[in-house]
Formats: sequence, structure tokens, C-alpha cells
Amino acid sequence: MPTAAGLPLVCVHGWSLNGRVFDALRAALPQGYPLQTLDLPGHGGSPWQGELGSLEAQTAWLLQRLPPRCALLGWSLGGQLALQAALQAPDRISALVLVATTPRFVAGPDWQHGMATPVFDRFAAGLTRDWQALVDDFLQLQVRGGRAAESTLQALRAALAAQGPPRPAALAAGLEILRSTDQRAALAQINLPALVVGGQHDRITPPAALAWLAAALPRATAVQIERAGHAPFVSHPQDFAQSLFAFLSGWPA
Repeated sequence: MPTAAGLPLVCVHGWSLNGRVFDALRAALPQGYPLQTLDLPGHGGSPWQGELGSLEAQTAWLLQRLPPRCALLGWSLGGQLALQAALQAPDRISALVLVATTPRFVAGPDWQHGMATPVFDRFAAGLTRDWQALVDDFLQLQVRGGRAAESTLQALRAALAAQGPPRPAALAAGLEILRSTDQRAALAQINLPALVVGGQHDRITPPAALAWLAAALPRATAVQIERAGHAPFVSHPQDFAQSLFAFLSGWPA
């Protein structure tokens, strides 16, 4: 089933990956489905520019590359960019699909659904020691606890290899965005249809964070994919596509 009025679905990847991570989802959709992918700055085929280190700058970069109107899918860090794009240009976006996305990645006194700051700091410190090992550790963490973990890990590694490694400066900027971003107070302003999708065994974005996000958005529907980790569209592409179709076919054309 096509998107409403034939609008494209633009997919934005997460930290360290690139647009090829959506290959399994593309294969699960009907041939010719209007799915587009982007490589974020410093990832895949996109060059890195130092001035693109903030959430606001990367959101502006993203908006420059979106069609005049589309549905926007953001995964993990890409989901935070999708939320920011919806805040800045709601007239450009017909619907949001937020996958393994949290409005605040790092935990705090009033936010228990994130990564503890010392754990995040130890993770980020690995960037200067051996960034390639850090990226591979992150890929392994994404599949831990999920069904078909080994084949999912192979698919993530293949996506990384197909487009080449991310630039270390882009990785550092992405970690700083994850460390500093807190979008909770702005979520009530996003009056767009939203599908919030998470994996039952996600070790990076806890299911509780997804539930909180879905409850805070005015027009959100939440879906949890059983036995999935952080990348449910890779491990469970058919299940993910089914939920996606049900959501997109529900908008008024």
C-alpha cells in the first residue's frame, strides 16, 4: 500500500551507520515503494563539515535535503533529528516514524530511562582509544538479546562496509548530541501522527523510554516488536513493515 498521496518515506539512520542499514526494510516493501535514505554528515557517502556538530545544525542540514513534503523515519539518533525537524518545520512532514528513539539518551535525576552518565562517559572515552573497535562493540550491543542476533549483526556490519566507515569527528559530534539533547519539554508541540517502534530486548534505548515518548506525543501509536533489539527493521523486517503499513495507510489521504 503506498503512502498517502504518494509521499516518500525518508529514513534517517543512527549513530555510526549509514543509509544502507535500511536495505532489509526496502526489500520487505513492495517494489517501487517510495522509500529514500540519507547518509548523515560524516557517515557513508556524506562528507564531514565541522560546523555540523550540533543538533540544530544537523537538523538544518536534514531539512535542506528532504522533499517538500514527506513522512520521516528516524532511528535512534536519527529519531532525535526527526523530532527536531518536526518542531522546526511541521508543514514539511506528514507523519513521523520513530524507531528506538528517546527524547533524552543519558539518565538524570528526573529521567531514569537512559544510560547512566558514567557508563556513557566510559563508552565515549573509547572513541580516542580505538574508534573502530568502539563502533563494532556498539553494533554488537544493538543485537544483544534479540532473535537472530548473529545474522542481524552481519547485516549491520555489511551496511557499514558497503558505504565505508564514519569519520571519527562525526562520531564525536554524534555522541555529544546524545549526551546533551533533552527534547522532553517540546514533545507536546509535535501535533503530527507518530508511530513509535521499539524492540522488546533493546539494550540501548529501554522500552520504558519508548513508552514515555509515545505517551508524551499528542498523536502517537506505540508498537513493540517481540524478541527484537535496537534495530527491529533489520532483525524483523516483515513485522516492522507490517506495522509501518498499518500506520501509513491510516493517514487521511
